[in-house]
Amino acid sequence: MVLAGKPGRDDPLAHVTAPPPDETEEQRQVRLMEEAEAQRVSDAIDYDIQQEKAANFRGDIIKVLLLGQSESGSKSTTLKNFQLLNSPKAFKAERASWRAVVLLNVVRSIRTILEAMSDFHDAQNSPTLSPSRPTTSPSSSVSSSGSFLRLSPEHLKLKLRLLPLLQVEESLIRKLTPPGSPEFESTHLSQITNLPSPFASQNVKGKEIAVNSQFAWKGVFSKVVSSTRDSFDSAELVDWEDPNDPGRIIHACSEDMIKLWKDPTIQKILRLQQIRLEDMGGFFLDDLERVTSPRYIPTNDDILRARLKTLGVSEHRFKFKEGFGGTITREWRVYDVGGQRSLRAAWAPYFDDVNCILFLAPISAFDQVLEEDPTVNRLEDSVLLWKSIVSNKLLAATNIVLFLNKTDILKQKLQAGIKFADHLVSYGDRPNDFESTSYYLRKKFAQIQKDKSPQRRGFFCHMTTVTDPKATSMILIEVQDTVVRKNLAQSHLVS
Repeated sequence: MVLAGKPGRDDPLAHVTAPPPDETEEQRQVRLMEEAEAQRVSDAIDYDIQQEKAANFRGDIIKVLLLGQSESGSKSTTLKNFQLLNSPKAFKAERASWRAVVLLNVVRSIRTILEAMSDFHDAQNSPTLSPSRPTTSPSSSVSSSGSFLRLSPEHLKLKLRLLPLLQVEESLIRKLTPPGSPEFESTHLSQITNLPSPFASQNVKGKEIAVNSQFAWKGVFSKVVSSTRDSFDSAELVDWEDPNDPGRIIHACSEDMIKLWKDPTIQKILRLQQIRLEDMGGFFLDDLERVTSPRYIPTNDDILRARLKTLGVSEHRFKFKEGFGGTITREWRVYDVGGQRSLRAAWAPYFDDVNCILFLAPISAFDQVLEEDPTVNRLEDSVLLWKSIVSNKLLAATNIVLFLNKTDILKQKLQAGIKFADHLVSYGDRPNDFESTSYYLRKKFAQIQKDKSPQRRGFFCHMTTVTDPKATSMILIEVQDTVVRKNLAQSHLVS
């Protein structure tokens, strides 16, 4: 028989929530205050949820999703352009941290050269790859006399003097990826110890450095500046007196780095191994004298070019003024999600109410393969990814804007004689120039959208170089206007 109204009999939660039987008046008052505070917080959360829903309905909030490959760096650079578009001084407080990233990019490039030298040295000493054997490769000769490409004792000395940079790299990585984190375990480099020879293979070729999007790495390298000050110089954020500042060793090695990069033999070795550092993200070797100077502070252009891979999903909020005289302020939420193939299934939850997708395809990667899967051409991967996005029924009514990115690097590769048709057979015997290849790619992506979209939609495509802030800002303003107009039309506020 159930006795109605008795706590614990008809309500299983009553016994848990009931006050203790021996509660004093003072304890009762404390309990009531805590319950009231908990209710206030709950009501505030409910209010925020209701306000966000209302804002979404009115079109006050624009949600943008950045999609593309993880290795291109295009998404991160586009996000930086959003920051600059929102505030021209966006990077002022971050310059000390971006300085560390630029220095890391420099050291990583030098490491690539040193590893190429080690690989070449190993090949020289291999019975099957002896440099003394005849070869038909034009890049194997150093001079017209017919002598074969060899590393000299001076190269040996250069490498010896540059080895301290590897310890600087290790120090920077430790700060960016705290010990114990998955990022630390995946990118940590082996200790450089007991090397029998400076040319010996070091077996420390690490993966690209990555930081978790939730880790506040931008505050790791900045010196604290009083929060009571309204303005400050970016240089004040760097502790120039820090004896462990990586810039000290990098500056000391500056002359040798410049000498190494400009060395004709080293350039031939890089070409022989098909290494094009100038096409990679975070390339600063042509600016070594400037970026290795004692009191170097990165410019906005440097920050746009700097490369630091992020893992996980990050949300960034911006306020943009619209309307005549900027009387309307609208919030944009830009989501940067991981581009690794293994993480693409995690994109789906962001498809429900997104207003626009910016899809970035690095078209300069036509002669490269995925780091995750060396059997897959990177441009073909972008094409397959584009096909899966435009055919997704959840995105049938979503604006999708295509950025065919890194046009500057594409032009350089084509001018250098790299054949587009050698890597994309379907290109056939068309001319190997930018106008023809870009037209072919634009038409290819447009046809896929037309054939695969669940319903008819406009094709919005831009040829971009996202490291060019002026041109990219104009494109983003155009995208912003397109998205807002469609969003208002869906809300029946404009026709």
